[in-house]
Amino acid sequence: MALKKHTNATLLNASLLLALILSLFFHPIPALAMGDAENALPNFDDFVQTVENRKVGLLRDVYVPKVLALPVVQQPSGSPGYVSSYEGQVTQFSMAAQYGNVGLLAHNHLAGKSFSGLAVGQEVRLVYGDGKVEYFVIAEVLRYQAMQPTSPYSSFRNLDKDEVLSAEQMFKRVYRGDRHVTFQTCIEANGDLSWGRLFVVAVPKPQDSMIDRLALQIYR
Repeated sequence: MALKKHTNATLLNASLLLALILSLFFHPIPALAMGDAENALPNFDDFVQTVENRKVGLLRDVYVPKVLALPVVQQPSGSPGYVSSYEGQVTQFSMAAQYGNVGLLAHNHLAGKSFSGLAVGQEVRLVYGDGKVEYFVIAEVLRYQAMQPTSPYSSFRNLDKDEVLSAEQMFKRVYRGDRHVTFQTCIEANGDLSWGRLFVVAVPKPQDSMIDRLALQIYR
């Protein structure tokens, strides 16, 4: 019984933190230039070579052919609400990692702008420090209106079907469950930067969901 109570409390705290993180996206801060976001995407093989640092298990970059090629930065220890303020970076959500999943956060006025170009069926490639590449395919795009955009207790209304989720239910919906990647940013509407939330969920690609550095070299 005590374990169940602890688990429920952990989930609730995580859910509230999710809502707080979401609210951060709607208080724009000055962008720090990291390069021209409009440049053509690099060749994937070249892209992989530039990010290798021999650190096994460290996520370095995310690549979606014809859509985005972005470096991934980690949240500082003890700062699960941190989201990079640099143009052209996404932040790995540490609390998602606790559940074995990958959360990629970005402000909607910075790298998060590219998330709107993601669609069901597209391939997502996660590149790690040792050269390993993990393959996913986008399975769903979720759009929600925040009923109370600046409240950590806001509920969320699904824009595509009759569904309203609490903050706790939202966290469980997009960050728990079997292995997957969730891109997260915000939706601006009616002049309100805090109007909605966008989640793009990708699941492991069948058969070739994981390849190691050797396999990648053979592919080249």
